[in-house]
Amino acid sequence: MPVRYIYSLSWGFQQISTLAGNQTPSVFVVEVLFTMFITAMGLLLFSFLIGNIQRFLQARGSRSFENSLRGSDIEQWMSHRRLPDDLKAKIRESERYNWLATRGLNELMLLENLPEDLQRDIRRHLFKFDKSLPIVALMDESILDAIRERMKHKTYIEGSRVLVRGGLMDKMVYIVQGKLESSSEDENVVPLSEGDVCGAELITLCLEHYVLNRDGDKFRIPAGKLVSKRTVRCLTNVEAFTLRAADLENVFSLYSGLLIQNSLVQGAITKESLYPKSLFRSRSY
Repeated sequence: MPVRYIYSLSWGFQQISTLAGNQTPSVFVVEVLFTMFITAMGLLLFSFLIGNIQRFLQARGSRSFENSLRGSDIEQWMSHRRLPDDLKAKIRESERYNWLATRGLNELMLLENLPEDLQRDIRRHLFKFDKSLPIVALMDESILDAIRERMKHKTYIEGSRVLVRGGLMDKMVYIVQGKLESSSEDENVVPLSEGDVCGAELITLCLEHYVLNRDGDKFRIPAGKLVSKRTVRCLTNVEAFTLRAADLENVFSLYSGLLIQNSLVQGAITKESLYPKSLFRSRSY
């Protein structure tokens, strides 16, 4: 009975598998058991492969489904607002590039679920703008971590204008991928690419504000200084991280004590500032 059962089980494995299907049964039970073991392992590994492929397709399908739903909502919204065709085309291109850049993944939510020290290490790896801005490199690491924490992911399509000459300079942009050009009134064009920063004047302006205001006097940044003197236009699709002026002011207000005590930062502000140096000396401790 054991031999008959083993041969019957071996025949059953051959029927449900393509492995060892063309072999003639052996007269030795050990060889039959070995063939059954190989066939069973092949079926097991094949089932694992099918399961992994199924999970992969389901994950891709769910994200594609979410993207299609979002696209349908945007199309309905554009039709409801009766937007012109050229504006609709730009919105579709922006959504398409944003999907390609993020793959439907919410990076902010992903970082929030990680431990704080790991979040800090990731942001330090992503944002290395302190190497290109000398005044930022002089700040304490805690201030830089606070600045990195408030930076938001942003995408721009080809032809978009990040800053406009004569407009409000309300953000600083750290370029991750893409090419831009910055042009001034005298047609001086400066190319920008990965690792560059535009709108870095905000840092100097905010530092001036808090150094001059550290004794409690009411001091406001002149409106003329917040006006952009250059136009920054995207030559290609651009992926970047932006930092709003309000967030930057909030960081400097929280760490004003460290900024005031840092003589190197004060020296850099005095060197780059448009305010008279005597005004800084009159307010120094």
